[in-house]
Amino acid sequence: TMLGRVLCTVLLVGALPSPAGASQGHISVILLGATGDLAKKYLWQGLFQLYRDQVSSGHSFTFHGGALAALEPGQRLMFDVLKKLSCPPDEPPDRCAVLKDQFLKLSQYHQLKTAENYTALNREIETLLSQEGLEEAGRIFYFSVPPFAYTEIAGHINGSCRPRAGAWLRVVLEKPFGHDLPSAQQLAAQLAGFFREEEMYRVDHYLGKQAVAHILPFRDQNRQFLDPIWNRHHVERVEVVLKETVDAKGRTSFYEQYGVIRDVLQNHLTEALLFLIMELPANVSSAQEVVQHKLQALQALWGLQRSSAVLGQYQAYDSQVQEELPEARGRVSTTPTFAGVLIHSHSLRWEGVPFLLTSGKALDERVGYARVLFRNRAYCPQSGTLRDAGHSQCKPKQIIFYFGHGALNTPAVLVSRNLFQPAMPKDSWKEAGARSDLHIFGQPLSDFYMYSPVKERDAYSVLISHIYHGRKDFFITTESLLASWAFWTPLLDSTSRLAPRLYPGGVENQQLLDFEMVAGGVEFSLAEPAELLHPGGQMPSEFRAIQSQFRQSPLVSAWPEELIARLASDMEAAAVQSVARSGQFHLALSGGSSPVGLFQRLARHHHSFPWQHSHMWLADERCVPLTDGESNFQGLQRHLLQHVRVPYLNIHPMPVHLNRRLCVEEDGGAELYAQDIAALVANASFDLVLLGVGTDGHTASLFPRSEHGLEGAPTVVLTESPVKPHQRMSLSLPLINRARQVFVLVLGRGKHDITTLLSRVGREPHKWPISGVSPSSGQLVWYVDYEALLG
Repeated sequence: TMLGRVLCTVLLVGALPSPAGASQGHISVILLGATGDLAKKYLWQGLFQLYRDQVSSGHSFTFHGGALAALEPGQRLMFDVLKKLSCPPDEPPDRCAVLKDQFLKLSQYHQLKTAENYTALNREIETLLSQEGLEEAGRIFYFSVPPFAYTEIAGHINGSCRPRAGAWLRVVLEKPFGHDLPSAQQLAAQLAGFFREEEMYRVDHYLGKQAVAHILPFRDQNRQFLDPIWNRHHVERVEVVLKETVDAKGRTSFYEQYGVIRDVLQNHLTEALLFLIMELPANVSSAQEVVQHKLQALQALWGLQRSSAVLGQYQAYDSQVQEELPEARGRVSTTPTFAGVLIHSHSLRWEGVPFLLTSGKALDERVGYARVLFRNRAYCPQSGTLRDAGHSQCKPKQIIFYFGHGALNTPAVLVSRNLFQPAMPKDSWKEAGARSDLHIFGQPLSDFYMYSPVKERDAYSVLISHIYHGRKDFFITTESLLASWAFWTPLLDSTSRLAPRLYPGGVENQQLLDFEMVAGGVEFSLAEPAELLHPGGQMPSEFRAIQSQFRQSPLVSAWPEELIARLASDMEAAAVQSVARSGQFHLALSGGSSPVGLFQRLARHHHSFPWQHSHMWLADERCVPLTDGESNFQGLQRHLLQHVRVPYLNIHPMPVHLNRRLCVEEDGGAELYAQDIAALVANASFDLVLLGVGTDGHTASLFPRSEHGLEGAPTVVLTESPVKPHQRMSLSLPLINRARQVFVLVLGRGKHDITTLLSRVGREPHKWPISGVSPSSGQLVWYVDYEALLG
């Protein structure tokens, strides 16, 4: 039994530096999945490190390994691992032996399978505490088990294994946390039923890597140098890269579900990027401020589109899948094992700066780094030989956080000598000796100030120490996790059926995976060699047979990205024509999620759009303040207006907020908007109105059986929506029908039913307001993607 061991161990430690004062309480660490791969490789070693670091802290410890195996075999497996634990080279061997012996005595195996097993574990911990006369400080449960087991285990811990009042509980969760936004939301909701947010520590082990963990302290300690240059005026690009030489052999069942974006980009690389681009909090050691600033940086990123990524798959992957997964026989896998993704931010600091995230398996080297490359404004008239000497201003200027492996084979921070000499904490980072033989990014190491850790520490032991100290900023909060999935899921959805480019693997890839930034997206630089193409694996780029009419009006149909590109071009053509005709272009836009991709496309690709002569109106608005996230104007502002140059006076938000109140009839907001239209738009006839369709057939904010706006004289009306926020303001159907052109955009499988219905019904605006759209002397065009059209 463990009884007596704890006290005896506390006494034994007398041979070591003595604890300050009396015991600060007892900590029980429970490792679930104690005989699994991760536990063997990293977690037990990390827990032993924690014990060595904290043995004199005044806390007493016990370590409990739990797994599904029965007592005898489980115990044997676990102690086989524990016997192999090691100390770092600078630990005196006799101290190491004593500590290892104690750690083994304080460790015990439990079969943790049923609710009773957890009750028994709780009973053991409580008995131990009362017999030793110890106060409980807290319990750490480390989940090193597959996520499908989380909810059941969480129920057992919450039901019968929580510590007593006054002691803390910390639950550590390993990724994957879901595989897209809906699954992550579901898992988060289930866990929230058992644990409070402050009790959960979601591990991304990259946050424990020394070079990643030092990004914020580095930015903080070098503010004086970085403040003037850490922005779009000086930074040319930011790259976060993780290359691997291994392939997915033996792990294809996991890989088939996840792929490289979910495995590496959505978590590790995004986290490193956020440390680089987030606004620096006043206090870098405030976990709350760091978490908040990281979340704000994530929310400021532009949405990703299919053109934001290039995807590849190493050639042997498909046959490995066929071999390892019987259910995959005969199916061609489109899971990417390589991805290059271009990300932009609409924050003022970073607008226009490309962030490139790249990762892949079966590449030419194993290396990881985050690199900030600065623009070079210098021109050096002296000859090349002189220029190569020393700190010429014409050499590239960069800061590199090097995660490890690669040419340097150590974590490192490198700063170009022609930038500045950085301040580094002397106790934990040392300047590395100059090595002339090594080159990094084509430059000799002598071009850099290079620092490496005084003591290399494994990421897991760093994180386990942060869990012990309750440092939440090194872990992923539920809010950040869901924001990250919300950012990545649209890209995963839009690329799920794309055949990735095949590559041979290793050095033979040569330039096959090189990609370049083209018109706001990325494309491979080289054409794909014909012999690598999947026979028949490509999606048809267009269905030629689809009729080009819908409800007696022209129909344009394609996959969403091609559809949006075509719609944006048609809008620009309408604008150019209108400006040539009358000197201006009056455009009325709907809110909702459908046009977001269109707004982004217009902002990124349509530099010759006549914005200077365009007037922007709203087809409808929700009765919320204009700064509210629900506001259609806010969406238009975020995704389009702040990126293009429309004169301030040409922007016409709907006046839903008057006299400090929202959409009150006496305030006359609808009449005011109608007067503006009458005064500025010739014949109150818009040049173009862009509409969407709700699943109930509503358009703008004209809903089925609406009392106002479907007919009659008023041009702008207040309406009621069946969903929150209920109050809306909208252009009326008669006003919409006076437009020269009306474009209707319909996207996604969710709109398939209403699209099918609309193809069959006549003009019944009281049932389906969109069916009443038929411009009296203008043209109506439908833009419907394949999923909405064909299901």
